[in-house]
Amino acid sequence: MSNELIINATQSGGRIAFLRDKSLVEFHHETEGNNFIVGDIFLGTVRRVSPGLNAAFIDIGYEKDAFLHYHDLGANIRSLTKFSKLVQNKKYTNPRLADFKMEPAIEKLGKVSDVLKANQQILVQVDKEPISSKGPRLSCELSLAGRYIVLVPFGNAVNVSKKVSDMNEKKRLQRLISSIKPEGFGVIVRTVAEGKDVAELDRDLTELMEKWQKGIEKLQTAKPREKVIGEVGRTNSLLRDVLNETFDSIIVDDKKMYDDIKEFIHVIAPDKEKIVKLYSGKAKVFEAYGIEKQLKLLFGPTVSLPSGGYLVIEHTEALHVIDVNSGNKSNSENDQESTAYNVNMEAVTEIARQLRLRDMGGIIVMDFIDMKSAEHKRMVYEQMRKEMRLDRAKSTVLPLTKFGLMQITRQRVRPEMNIVTMEKCPACNGTGKITASISVADQIENKLDFILTKQNESGVTLITHPYLYAHFTKGMFSLRFQWFWKYKKWIKMEKDTSLAITEFHFKNGQEQIIEIQQ
Repeated sequence: MSNELIINATQSGGRIAFLRDKSLVEFHHETEGNNFIVGDIFLGTVRRVSPGLNAAFIDIGYEKDAFLHYHDLGANIRSLTKFSKLVQNKKYTNPRLADFKMEPAIEKLGKVSDVLKANQQILVQVDKEPISSKGPRLSCELSLAGRYIVLVPFGNAVNVSKKVSDMNEKKRLQRLISSIKPEGFGVIVRTVAEGKDVAELDRDLTELMEKWQKGIEKLQTAKPREKVIGEVGRTNSLLRDVLNETFDSIIVDDKKMYDDIKEFIHVIAPDKEKIVKLYSGKAKVFEAYGIEKQLKLLFGPTVSLPSGGYLVIEHTEALHVIDVNSGNKSNSENDQESTAYNVNMEAVTEIARQLRLRDMGGIIVMDFIDMKSAEHKRMVYEQMRKEMRLDRAKSTVLPLTKFGLMQITRQRVRPEMNIVTMEKCPACNGTGKITASISVADQIENKLDFILTKQNESGVTLITHPYLYAHFTKGMFSLRFQWFWKYKKWIKMEKDTSLAITEFHFKNGQEQIIEIQQ
């Protein structure tokens, strides 16, 4: 099994594609304007306390106040509040908490009005990014995620990931971390720490303590709404969380981003530094690896299955609904029960992939094809549980009901990824009528003649749909070869499946789109 990460730098940030055996599994669009990434710690101000919701609304600089529920305050909220106030007043400057006197824990079923007051300043961490019309969801149980461990200030416990099944390994990790962790800090040991030696764990812990120290130094002069501790970008956080020995390559098409990623990997996994490669091909990186095509095929309302069945995915305000259909698969087998079972098992794998790809969260209801066999129902349920274990988001899977419905709840931490696959025709601008499409080749030749003879451009590149690319390049005496004889200039060509068949662009030698001054 090969794992690849393809990163395409854009003007607004970057696009990140996670491929498993050349198949798109995760897709993220990182924008520079997103200032509220999960894990960021802000100095917020309590705007109002809502006893009816047992929650408070906090101003951290987003257009809508963020939501903080009583259950997300954490048992040591009073200690956190006292500590941040002392640091702001410069009465306590030591980032280590060994000498800090902890306050009593709050009650589990208490009231938020007993803990928070309006206009109070408080350290909060983004738990969920702004989604739809809602502001960010916050927590006061601060944590700093590293490669192998998660550091929890004002805690004391050492917990090991449930996915580490070997009890001897669990005890070893607990013993190692307990011996090196600073007093006043709890630690959660991540699954990737399994088998790691104390030196690697200690290095990770040291880096997190340095991050905490810088945050406390910033807190001394921080103003309300200011970010005190920032999570690494989505690209680096994805690398930190998924990078393992199965990764074959990380392809980046931007030199600056390439240097940043290489430096980051040198810190978290020096042995993996060599798999980072700078893409230098002529075609766009997403085009070269077939990602653009997969995006168009996988984000529509209907998703095809390899055997001929298909999924219909619909979204409502309350939940997501996925309908499984047999399509032309129903004609290929004699037994209706085996047809239903085989399509459902195939659909399970694709559904799990779609949940990760679109980052769908909340309640998901799947309508599988009816099966009579209780054993088949059980196997579909077990397969779904197995597939969902590969997902980094927390989820709960319920067995099929007698109506053939399966329900999943999946952790929602950021807005759902949605790519519009229905395109407005660039030729007719949505009117339904275009000039004869056969004339597009003539239009290209006319504009090319103008660019080369009137504008006297050199190093020209023509970007077209693959059909037009073939039309101009195929054959020994292709049209492009004829252009060379006519103009004594070689025209570079690129194909781009994201373009409509009647779309085309010209670029000059500086990779800038040529404006045709006719």
